Amino acid sequence: MMERLYGIRGAVGCKNTADAILTAVDRLCSRLFAANSLSADKIVSIQWTITPDLTAMNPATALRRSSAASVAAGCALFCAAEPVIAGGTPGMLRVLVTAYLPAGSRPVPVYIDGAEKLRPDLVSPESAG
Repeated sequence: MMERLYGIRGAVGCKNTADAILTAVDRLCSRLFAANSLSADKIVSIQWTITPDLTAMNPATALRRSSAASVAAGCALFCAAEPVIAGGTPGMLRVLVTAYLPAGSRPVPVYIDGAEKLRPDLVSPESAG
């Protein structure tokens, strides 16, 4: 079966505590990995952005400590600050997972816990929360 490299997006809203960030990252990644049938051998990298108000924990660290850690094992993790934009939504973690899927797949983005408003055009019943 032919495979292609895809970028799979998602986001989650959370409060600024280590526990909240860990829980949010775990929920988001568990849903995103399941919705796209991802396994550790298919993920190349995971890139995070985090709004400036979230300072309690790095989402890459949270992923390494989460129940979804085994699926992300061995892939490159990276985190960057979200650009500060007037009117931007606070308390958001955004993710871009680069992974191989069968050619012709439709990656399923996951926007949950208040992040649905960021991209209502990408929210579907199987990905919303």
